Amino acid sequence: MYRTKLQALIFVTLLGAATSALAHSINVQDTLQVNKVLPFEIDGAGTNASWNATNWVNLIQLDSSSLQYPSKFKILYADSGVYVLFSGLDKKITSPYRNDFEDLFRADVFEVFFHPEPSTPIYLEYEINAYNAELVLLVPNLSKKTFGWAPWKYTGKKKVVKKVKVHEQNNEMYKWTAELYFPFKLFIPLQNLDVKKGVCWNANFYRLDYDDTKMVKWAWSPIIKSFHEFEKYGVIQFN
Repeated sequence: MYRTKLQALIFVTLLGAATSALAHSINVQDTLQVNKVLPFEIDGAGTNASWNATNWVNLIQLDSSSLQYPSKFKILYADSGVYVLFSGLDKKITSPYRNDFEDLFRADVFEVFFHPEPSTPIYLEYEINAYNAELVLLVPNLSKKTFGWAPWKYTGKKKVVKKVKVHEQNNEMYKWTAELYFPFKLFIPLQNLDVKKGVCWNANFYRLDYDDTKMVKWAWSPIIKSFHEFEKYGVIQFN
């Protein structure tokens, strides 16, 4: 097929490069555009008309499972903060956690990670479960050590506004939604907080569910093992 070893080597090299480029194009997330809206109140179900300004974004299920739980999110922002709405099909709540700042990640939960300044390995981790319990952490990811710290003076205008709704049909649970508002004051002392049109952050959006007796993961920008693989986060751009 090849007249010389050099021709064969060139073909293999080009094939490898093409395969690598194809894999890269499949894995890279497009930049997610975040539309600006006027401030609004949340109700846990995302019924405010402001949510019509943006489309749902699907989460990718990363683990094999018998679960058929499509999951998705929306994101918006206003002058003073960011809104996130999660929605996921579900049949039961698998979680013993009722209180804030417990180990929510060991049970059913939605999560969002905001990394405003990608050149600095510090980001905000937020978790919410179906009982409206939250976990808020500022995570310095140094040398793959991801021990998080609770925000200092997490009160008043620094607190996340959170509401959850468990949806039922014929007296049976079929999904749950979590609606969240993150004030920009919460992100202090992180950098790149002068949010305006054209500003970009890195971020990722997740779900964990344990209904199948094991942990099943969903993600917007796929990771391999850990939600803390910040190099794999996607990009959001404020419009």
